[in-house]
Amino acid sequence: MSINTDSDLIAMQKVSDVVAYTLKEMKQYAKPGMSTKELDDFGGNILRDFGAKSAPRQTYNFPGWTCISINNEFCHGLPSSNKILGEGELINIDVSAELEGYWSDNGASFVLGVDKFKHQPLIDASKDILKQALDRIKGGVRISDIGHLMETEAKKYGYKVIRNLGGHGIGRSLHEQPDELLNYRNKYDQRRFRKNTVVAIETFIATQSTLAVTTNDGWTMVGNRGGHMAQHEHTIVITDSKPIILTEKNEIWQ
Repeated sequence: MSINTDSDLIAMQKVSDVVAYTLKEMKQYAKPGMSTKELDDFGGNILRDFGAKSAPRQTYNFPGWTCISINNEFCHGLPSSNKILGEGELINIDVSAELEGYWSDNGASFVLGVDKFKHQPLIDASKDILKQALDRIKGGVRISDIGHLMETEAKKYGYKVIRNLGGHGIGRSLHEQPDELLNYRNKYDQRRFRKNTVVAIETFIATQSTLAVTTNDGWTMVGNRGGHMAQHEHTIVITDSKPIILTEKNEIWQ
């Protein structure tokens, strides 16, 4: 969507504050021994308290309030009472919601407790790559150039990018144009970021795989060559200079 009025910006900031707060609280609430369903229900209660509706549930009838992926699960993980969080595991939480007709999206990967499996370097790379990308996005910048930056930086860290996942436009629905904001340069993509539009920019930084494939549950995605993936995501408004980071209150860079 395009931000055309002050009321649009206020409404987008309101729903973005909700998803950012929910993500931050879920990260803090997560503990070893807890099921992903318990963590998801905690997040769902926060959304309901704000009067917000789960975006994946509204849009796709997703069987959970949020997406929670653990270890080798890359994204869209199903909350389950049978999935128990463990010390040192790689966790990804993706929270998106609708409030009063406006939609926002954010996500983060993190280590639960002590980093005994050495996932932190992957997470730090993902955070840094997102920050570098957002520092360079403004009206007129070619979308594929940001994808090239993401892949180039991932290679410097010794990692790969997932080529069939990407960021997206957002605002009046969960997924809007421009779609396929990829983590690599698509030489056929001549589109440019436009001032005043709202997009969700996300990293997909992986240790071994370059594609995500759907598992038998019909939702959860894993790598085509195994390994792990870190994802970090902000919803932003594009300007003539640095973007407005609507979901900044999730504090994923801290």
